Amino acid sequence: MGHERATLADVARRAGLSKTAASMVLNGREGTRLSAEAHQRVFAAAEELGYRPNVAARSLRTRKTATIAFVSDIVATTRFAGGLIRGALDAARERDHVLLITETQGDATFERYAIEAILDRQVDGVIYAAMATRRLAVPPAILGGSVVLLNATSPESLPCVLPDDEGAGAMVAETLLAHGHRDRIALIGRNRPKERDPEISLAADARLRGIRATLAAAGVSLLAEGFCPEWLPEHGYAAMRTLLDRPTRPTAVICMNDRLAFGAYQALGEAGLTIPDDLSVISFDDDPIAAWLRPGLSTAALPHEQMGRRAVEVLLDGGAGGASFVPMPLRRRRSVAAPAG
Repeated sequence: MGHERATLADVARRAGLSKTAASMVLNGREGTRLSAEAHQRVFAAAEELGYRPNVAARSLRTRKTATIAFVSDIVATTRFAGGLIRGALDAARERDHVLLITETQGDATFERYAIEAILDRQVDGVIYAAMATRRLAVPPAILGGSVVLLNATSPESLPCVLPDDEGAGAMVAETLLAHGHRDRIALIGRNRPKERDPEISLAADARLRGIRATLAAAGVSLLAEGFCPEWLPEHGYAAMRTLLDRPTRPTAVICMNDRLAFGAYQALGEAGLTIPDDLSVISFDDDPIAAWLRPGLSTAALPHEQMGRRAVEVLLDGGAGGASFVPMPLRRRRSVAAPAG
């Protein structure tokens, strides 16, 4: 047939059946009273001719386009984006759906244009994703259909998929307790704007709650807490140096994210201290560099792939409002040991 697209009529002709009968077989609608052999003829004809059903025509009948929109602020250009998108792509493929991905770069005008372009394609639903776990304003245009928030919450109480930061905080604290650390555990990365403003961060407050509740249940309180204007390596470095100047040196430090831990490693190295023999370090995120540090950094991983996958599942299964928390697994490396002496 050259490059012409095979039609349903071509398939029916080759299978020796009516167009209606061939259509019913290909759409899996039983009750056609056709023999197994006739079914085989239709499938064989479709394969030989390279027939693909016309999705646009089918969507007019079923009101389904088998397409999901993935709209994000600036997630697609961050180091964590690959996992979120890969998980969503894999789950969509398994459910015979296609993902349309667009990124708004936080530009309201472009966001409106991108969302209109997506809605024109009559998608079955929208996954609206954020780079940092936070509360955000959802564009009104997408509120009319199925929406799931990924790595975010909103005032509208839409279904959302989040990392279990509180559970991770508990697990990090529990890990230090299990290694025998008690009265000399310090924390780097306190930041009141992050902890108090959900539009900046949901992670900071949740991680802190998990850490404190677990230590309190064991009758332990933090030796010291270092405040940092941002969760960046230079602030982790400065906070670690301040901790080392204290009369009582900690035996373990919890960093609120890996980038703070990178700075802490630097400060400890300059002070001639060895991780974990002199001081244990544990953290959150599982940044790609965490495994390359020496020793490798033990850290609670952000489960981006599983989160992307869960968002598609919640969307296609018609999830009710409320949050779906995805566990953050602990990457156990070599940065935690029993306290010296």
